[in-house]
Amino acid sequence: MRILLVEGEVHTAQYLRRGLVENGFAVDVMRFDSGGFQPANRAEYDLLVCDMAGGAGTMPEARSSNQNAPVLFLADRNSVPLGGAGRAGESYLLKPFAFSDFLEHVHRLLRWSTDRAQMTFCVGGLELDLVRHRASRDGRRLDLTPKEFLLLSLLMRKTGEVLSRAYISDQVWEINFESNTNFVDVHIRRLRSKVDDPFPTKLIHTVRGMGYVLEER
Repeated sequence: MRILLVEGEVHTAQYLRRGLVENGFAVDVMRFDSGGFQPANRAEYDLLVCDMAGGAGTMPEARSSNQNAPVLFLADRNSVPLGGAGRAGESYLLKPFAFSDFLEHVHRLLRWSTDRAQMTFCVGGLELDLVRHRASRDGRRLDLTPKEFLLLSLLMRKTGEVLSRAYISDQVWEINFESNTNFVDVHIRRLRSKVDDPFPTKLIHTVRGMGYVLEER
């Protein structure tokens, strides 16, 4: 699941991003300063996190392509509107806060959004539950690392689409793909060992010269 973090304080942004990534989320950071803001990515997001100290002005643009995404505002007591959240899917967390409280708000808002977006995927007996962070095939639970889960969720969200190694590298690891490395191939191989190898029907396929696709053939 991908989160957009709008935060102007560098250390806070790094702290929150690191904690979210360690909990299996993909995170893009949008910075704002006196010269405006620069979105790190134009992806679609499952949740928007915004610092009210200066990032509230970025919300109209961020929401333009993420209209159904819930929003968590990080605020001090003077910046919370009277009456609290203005609409469904909005929540306010007062600073300072513990990361455990922040993560609880994140999970609560994502659970709220389950009725508005597809959070469960199923292909050929392979099931992925983004809310419970669980994967199984033919009823057998798959033991995936956070990055393997993120990689599988990308493939299943894009079922039937051929994804290039560069796209996978950017979406899962947020790094530029080096064409002379087999970095992505190694991780795909590890994922296949859990998702495909124990089962007769293979779902993750290599498209020579292009990348990978997950589909039932």
